[in-house]
Amino acid sequence: MPGTLFVVATPIGNLEDITARALRVLRQVALIAAEDTRRTGHLLARYAITTPTTSFHEHNEAAKIRSVMARLERGDEVALVSDAGTPTISDPGQRLVRAAIDAGIRVEPIPGASAAVTALAASGIAGQSFTFLGFPPSKGKDREAWMTELRNAGRTVVFYEAPHRIKETLSQIARLVGNRQVAVGRELTKTHEEFVRGPINTVIDELHNILGEFTVVIDIGQTTDIEPVEPPTDSEIADLFGQMTIVSGLPRRRVINQIAKRYGIPPNQIYDTIERVKRLGVTTEKTRP
Repeated sequence: MPGTLFVVATPIGNLEDITARALRVLRQVALIAAEDTRRTGHLLARYAITTPTTSFHEHNEAAKIRSVMARLERGDEVALVSDAGTPTISDPGQRLVRAAIDAGIRVEPIPGASAAVTALAASGIAGQSFTFLGFPPSKGKDREAWMTELRNAGRTVVFYEAPHRIKETLSQIARLVGNRQVAVGRELTKTHEEFVRGPINTVIDELHNILGEFTVVIDIGQTTDIEPVEPPTDSEIADLFGQMTIVSGLPRRRVINQIAKRYGIPPNQIYDTIERVKRLGVTTEKTRP
Protein backbone atom coordinates (compact mmCIF):
# COMPACT_ATOMS: atom_id res chain seq x y z
CA MET A 1 0.00 0.00 0.00
CA PRO A 2 1.49 3.39 -0.97
CA GLY A 3 2.29 5.99 1.65
CA THR A 4 1.07 9.56 2.02
CA LEU A 5 2.65 12.82 0.91
CA PHE A 6 2.02 15.50 3.53
CA VAL A 7 2.31 19.11 2.33
CA VAL A 8 3.26 20.84 5.57
CA ALA A 9 3.17 24.60 6.17
CA THR A 10 5.92 25.87 8.46
CA PRO A 11 6.46 29.25 10.19
CA ILE A 12 7.35 32.26 8.03
CA GLY A 13 9.45 33.73 10.83
CA ASN A 14 8.39 33.14 14.41
CA LEU A 15 8.98 29.44 15.16
CA GLU A 16 6.01 29.42 17.54
CA ASP A 17 3.70 29.75 14.53
CA ILE A 18 3.52 26.03 13.81
CA THR A 19 0.51 23.86 14.50
CA ALA A 20 0.41 20.87 16.82
CA ARG A 21 -0.70 18.77 13.86
CA ALA A 22 2.30 19.85 11.78
CA LEU A 23 4.67 18.88 14.61
CA ARG A 24 3.01 15.47 14.93
CA VAL A 25 3.31 14.82 11.20
CA LEU A 26 6.96 15.90 11.08
CA ARG A 27 7.70 13.44 13.89
CA GLN A 28 5.81 10.50 12.38
CA VAL A 29 6.92 10.58 8.74
CA ALA A 30 9.87 8.54 7.47
CA LEU A 31 11.40 11.46 5.55
CA ILE A 32 11.14 15.24 5.30
CA ALA A 33 11.80 16.70 1.84
CA ALA A 34 13.00 20.23 2.65
CA GLU A 35 13.81 23.20 0.42
CA ASP A 36 16.75 24.01 2.71
CA THR A 37 17.72 21.27 5.16
CA ARG A 38 19.75 23.71 7.26
CA ARG A 39 16.86 26.09 7.74
CA THR A 40 14.43 23.27 8.41
CA GLY A 41 17.00 21.85 10.80
CA HIS A 42 16.59 24.89 13.08
CA LEU A 43 12.85 24.25 13.29
CA LEU A 44 13.31 20.53 13.94
CA ALA A 45 15.94 21.18 16.62
CA ARG A 46 13.63 23.66 18.36
CA TYR A 47 11.04 20.92 18.79
CA ALA A 48 13.46 18.00 19.24
CA ILE A 49 12.38 16.27 16.03
CA THR A 50 14.91 13.76 14.68
CA THR A 51 13.23 12.72 11.40
CA PRO A 52 15.75 12.43 8.51
CA THR A 53 15.69 15.18 5.90
CA THR A 54 16.64 15.39 2.23
CA SER A 55 17.10 18.52 0.14
CA PHE A 56 14.30 19.25 -2.33
CA HIS A 57 14.57 22.63 -4.05
CA GLU A 58 13.98 24.23 -7.44
CA HIS A 59 17.40 23.22 -8.76
CA ASN A 60 17.13 19.52 -7.93
CA GLU A 61 13.35 19.02 -7.91
CA ALA A 62 13.21 17.11 -11.18
CA ALA A 63 16.00 14.73 -10.12
CA LYS A 64 14.69 14.22 -6.59
CA ILE A 65 11.09 13.43 -7.58
CA ARG A 66 12.07 9.91 -8.62
CA SER A 67 13.66 9.00 -5.28
CA VAL A 68 10.89 10.58 -3.21
CA MET A 69 8.22 8.88 -5.30
CA ALA A 70 10.00 5.53 -4.80
CA ARG A 71 9.72 6.02 -1.03
CA LEU A 72 6.04 6.87 -1.29
CA GLU A 73 5.28 3.93 -3.58
CA ARG A 74 6.78 1.44 -1.16
CA GLY A 75 4.64 2.73 1.68
CA ASP A 76 6.70 5.45 3.39
CA GLU A 77 5.11 8.67 4.57
CA VAL A 78 6.93 11.81 3.39
CA ALA A 79 6.51 15.43 4.48
CA LEU A 80 7.19 18.23 2.00
CA VAL A 81 8.26 21.57 3.53
CA SER A 82 9.63 24.81 2.09
CA ASP A 83 11.96 27.35 3.69
CA ALA A 84 8.97 29.08 5.23
CA GLY A 85 5.22 29.15 4.76
CA THR A 86 3.17 26.84 2.57
CA PRO A 87 4.95 24.66 -0.03
CA THR A 88 4.14 25.15 -3.74
CA ILE A 89 2.97 28.76 -3.10
CA SER A 90 5.85 30.54 -4.88
CA ASP A 91 7.97 27.66 -3.59
CA PRO A 92 9.05 24.30 -5.05
CA GLY A 93 6.96 21.15 -4.73
CA GLN A 94 4.17 21.45 -7.29
CA ARG A 95 5.70 18.83 -9.60
CA LEU A 96 6.07 16.37 -6.74
CA VAL A 97 2.46 16.91 -5.70
CA ARG A 98 1.34 16.42 -9.31
CA ALA A 99 3.41 13.24 -9.64
CA ALA A 100 1.93 11.82 -6.44
CA ILE A 101 -1.62 12.59 -7.56
CA ASP A 102 -1.02 11.01 -10.97
CA ALA A 103 0.33 7.87 -9.27
CA GLY A 104 -2.72 7.56 -7.05
CA ILE A 105 -0.81 8.46 -3.88
CA ARG A 106 -2.69 10.33 -1.16
CA VAL A 107 -1.70 13.97 -0.80
CA GLU A 108 -2.69 15.53 2.52
CA PRO A 109 -2.28 19.27 3.20
CA ILE A 110 -1.28 20.41 6.69
CA PRO A 111 -2.33 24.09 6.70
CA GLY A 112 -0.51 26.87 8.48
CA ALA A 113 1.38 30.08 7.86
CA SER A 114 1.39 31.94 4.53
CA ALA A 115 3.08 35.31 4.08
CA ALA A 116 0.51 36.38 1.49
CA VAL A 117 -2.50 35.78 3.74
CA THR A 118 -0.70 37.13 6.82
CA ALA A 119 0.05 40.44 5.08
CA LEU A 120 -3.46 40.68 3.61
CA ALA A 121 -5.05 40.19 7.04
CA ALA A 122 -3.13 43.14 8.51
CA SER A 123 -3.18 45.39 5.43
CA GLY A 124 -6.48 47.17 5.98
CA ILE A 125 -7.21 46.54 2.29
CA ALA A 126 -10.28 44.60 1.14
CA GLY A 127 -9.65 40.87 1.16
CA GLN A 128 -13.01 39.43 0.07
CA SER A 129 -11.37 38.53 -3.22
CA PHE A 130 -7.76 38.94 -4.27
CA THR A 131 -5.22 37.86 -6.85
CA PHE A 132 -1.88 36.40 -5.80
CA LEU A 133 0.91 37.02 -8.32
CA GLY A 134 3.98 35.58 -6.60
CA PHE A 135 7.28 37.28 -7.46
CA PRO A 136 7.33 39.69 -10.42
CA PRO A 137 9.86 38.68 -13.12
CA SER A 138 12.93 40.87 -13.02
CA LYS A 139 12.92 42.08 -16.65
CA GLY A 140 11.81 41.68 -20.24
CA LYS A 141 8.52 40.52 -21.68
CA ASP A 142 7.76 38.34 -18.68
CA ARG A 143 7.82 41.42 -16.44
CA GLU A 144 5.64 43.35 -18.88
CA ALA A 145 3.12 40.50 -18.93
CA TRP A 146 3.15 40.37 -15.12
CA MET A 147 2.51 44.12 -14.89
CA THR A 148 -0.35 43.83 -17.37
CA GLU A 149 -1.93 41.07 -15.29
CA LEU A 150 -1.67 43.23 -12.19
CA ARG A 151 -3.12 46.25 -14.00
CA ASN A 152 -6.12 44.26 -15.19
CA ALA A 153 -6.79 42.42 -11.92
CA GLY A 154 -9.62 44.73 -10.86
CA ARG A 155 -9.24 43.66 -7.23
CA THR A 156 -6.72 43.47 -4.41
CA VAL A 157 -3.38 42.03 -5.50
CA VAL A 158 -0.80 40.36 -3.26
CA PHE A 159 2.77 39.65 -4.34
CA TYR A 160 6.29 39.14 -3.03
CA GLU A 161 9.36 41.19 -3.92
CA ALA A 162 13.08 41.14 -3.23
CA PRO A 163 14.56 44.03 -1.20
CA HIS A 164 16.81 45.31 -4.00
CA ARG A 165 13.82 45.68 -6.35
CA ILE A 166 10.99 46.77 -4.03
CA LYS A 167 11.20 50.52 -4.75
CA GLU A 168 11.62 50.06 -8.49
CA THR A 169 8.63 47.72 -8.66
CA LEU A 170 6.38 50.01 -6.62
CA SER A 171 7.40 53.02 -8.74
CA GLN A 172 6.57 51.13 -11.94
CA ILE A 173 3.19 50.08 -10.55
CA ALA A 174 2.40 53.68 -9.56
CA ARG A 175 3.15 54.84 -13.11
CA LEU A 176 0.96 52.06 -14.47
CA VAL A 177 -2.14 52.21 -12.25
CA GLY A 178 -1.81 55.44 -10.30
CA ASN A 179 -0.98 56.21 -6.69
CA ARG A 180 -3.05 53.39 -5.17
CA GLN A 181 -3.29 52.39 -1.53
CA VAL A 182 -0.68 49.80 -0.62
CA ALA A 183 0.53 47.92 2.45
CA VAL A 184 4.10 46.66 2.44
CA GLY A 185 5.03 44.06 5.05
CA ARG A 186 8.66 43.34 5.88
CA GLU A 187 10.06 40.45 7.93
CA LEU A 188 6.56 39.24 8.85
CA THR A 189 6.23 37.61 12.31
CA LYS A 190 9.94 38.20 12.97
CA THR A 191 11.52 40.44 15.58
CA HIS A 192 11.82 43.39 13.21
CA GLU A 193 8.41 43.03 11.55
CA GLU A 194 7.28 46.26 9.90
CA PHE A 195 4.23 47.45 7.96
CA VAL A 196 4.21 50.62 5.86
CA ARG A 197 0.77 51.64 4.61
CA GLY A 198 -0.52 54.49 2.46
CA PRO A 199 -0.42 55.74 -1.14
CA ILE A 200 2.33 54.04 -3.15
CA ASN A 201 4.53 57.10 -3.57
CA THR A 202 4.34 57.94 0.13
CA VAL A 203 5.21 54.36 1.05
CA ILE A 204 8.21 54.41 -1.28
CA ASP A 205 9.49 57.49 0.54
CA GLU A 206 9.08 55.77 3.92
CA LEU A 207 10.92 52.56 3.00
CA HIS A 208 14.24 53.25 4.66
CA ASN A 209 15.26 49.79 5.88
CA ILE A 210 15.47 47.85 2.61
CA LEU A 211 16.36 44.50 4.12
CA GLY A 212 14.52 41.22 4.54
CA GLU A 213 11.60 39.76 2.63
CA PHE A 214 8.73 41.95 1.39
CA THR A 215 5.06 41.09 0.91
CA VAL A 216 2.96 43.71 -0.88
CA VAL A 217 -0.82 44.17 -0.79
CA ILE A 218 -2.21 46.73 -3.23
CA ASP A 219 -5.74 47.94 -3.93
CA ILE A 220 -5.98 47.86 -7.73
CA GLY A 221 -9.75 48.42 -7.77
CA GLN A 222 -11.85 48.91 -10.88
CA THR A 223 -10.25 51.99 -12.45
CA THR A 224 -7.22 50.60 -14.24
CA ASP A 225 -8.56 51.85 -17.56
CA ILE A 226 -8.18 55.50 -16.50
CA GLU A 227 -5.28 57.30 -18.11
CA PRO A 228 -2.56 58.29 -15.63
CA VAL A 229 -2.74 61.93 -14.48
CA GLU A 230 0.06 64.11 -15.80
CA PRO A 231 2.41 65.11 -12.96
CA PRO A 232 2.56 68.80 -12.07
CA THR A 233 5.46 70.90 -13.32
CA ASP A 234 8.04 72.35 -10.96
CA SER A 235 6.61 75.84 -11.34
CA GLU A 236 3.07 74.59 -10.63
CA ILE A 237 4.26 72.98 -7.41
CA ALA A 238 6.14 76.13 -6.38
CA ASP A 239 3.14 78.36 -7.16
CA LEU A 240 0.79 76.11 -5.20
CA PHE A 241 3.21 76.06 -2.27
CA GLY A 242 3.29 79.88 -2.24
CA GLN A 243 -0.50 80.18 -2.44
CA MET A 244 -1.11 77.66 0.32
CA THR A 245 1.42 79.14 2.74
CA ILE A 246 -0.02 82.65 2.28
CA VAL A 247 -3.69 81.72 2.35
CA SER A 248 -3.61 79.07 5.05
CA GLY A 249 -0.70 80.30 7.13
CA LEU A 250 0.28 76.67 7.71
CA PRO A 251 3.86 75.62 8.45
CA ARG A 252 6.03 74.65 5.49
CA ARG A 253 6.15 70.98 6.43
CA ARG A 254 2.37 70.65 6.63
CA VAL A 255 1.87 72.40 3.29
CA ILE A 256 4.47 70.14 1.66
CA ASN A 257 2.69 67.07 3.05
CA GLN A 258 -0.66 68.29 1.74
CA ILE A 259 0.76 68.89 -1.75
CA ALA A 260 2.41 65.47 -1.68
CA LYS A 261 -0.88 63.83 -0.79
CA ARG A 262 -2.77 65.74 -3.50
CA TYR A 263 -0.43 64.63 -6.29
CA GLY A 264 0.73 61.30 -4.90
CA ILE A 265 4.35 62.46 -4.82
CA PRO A 266 6.72 61.76 -1.91
CA PRO A 267 7.07 64.80 0.43
CA ASN A 268 10.85 64.91 0.06
CA GLN A 269 10.40 65.21 -3.72
CA ILE A 270 8.04 68.17 -3.23
CA TYR A 271 10.58 69.80 -0.93
CA ASP A 272 13.40 69.23 -3.41
CA THR A 273 11.30 70.74 -6.20
CA ILE A 274 10.57 73.90 -4.19
CA GLU A 275 14.22 74.31 -3.27
CA ARG A 276 15.30 73.72 -6.87
CA VAL A 277 12.92 76.39 -8.17
CA LYS A 278 14.23 78.83 -5.56
CA ARG A 279 17.85 78.16 -6.56
CA LEU A 280 17.03 78.75 -10.21
CA GLY A 281 15.65 82.14 -9.29
CA VAL A 282 12.32 81.71 -11.04
CA THR A 283 10.08 81.92 -7.98
CA THR A 284 7.57 84.67 -7.56
CA GLU A 285 7.19 86.59 -4.33
CA LYS A 286 4.31 84.39 -3.29
CA THR A 287 6.42 81.23 -3.59
CA ARG A 288 9.15 82.44 -1.28
CA PRO A 289 8.69 80.99 2.20
